[in-house]
Amino acid sequence: MAELTHLDDEGRARMVDVGAKAETHRVAVAEAHVAMSADARSALFSGTLPKGDALAVTRIAAIQGAKQTPGLVPLCHPIGLDAISADVETTEAGARVVVTVEVTAKTGVEMEAMTGAVVGAIALYDMIKAVDRGAVIGPVQLLSKSGGKSGDWER
Repeated sequence: MAELTHLDDEGRARMVDVGAKAETHRVAVAEAHVAMSADARSALFSGTLPKGDALAVTRIAAIQGAKQTPGLVPLCHPIGLDAISADVETTEAGARVVVTVEVTAKTGVEMEAMTGAVVGAIALYDMIKAVDRGAVIGPVQLLSKSGGKSGDWER
């Protein structure tokens, strides 16, 4: 089992010291699925939801969520993100929010990508709830990451 880097010698939570690590280009991609009724999906992708342009709101919320990650995830390092993209795609069950985050830094951006995806999904739920309160968010998952000492990983 790998060493638990967020624990000190006494087992207390701590923020990992990344001071001696080299800066590398890092990219992380995450997704969040939103299952919804066929009526809600149709209204979402045709732009006829009562609240307006849900796709634009979802993308902006996902970007904002990624930017706010260090304030939401206690042991996450605040880093200056280089790029964030967010897309909303149709799926058979509803929609998929995909967030890609890039940085050249001493630590990765997996948490930023996942936070962006879930915040986008929550905003999407808010936009469709008038049509489908029974929509379900999940799964939320990391799809890939690259860069850093641990190298590349893909689901």
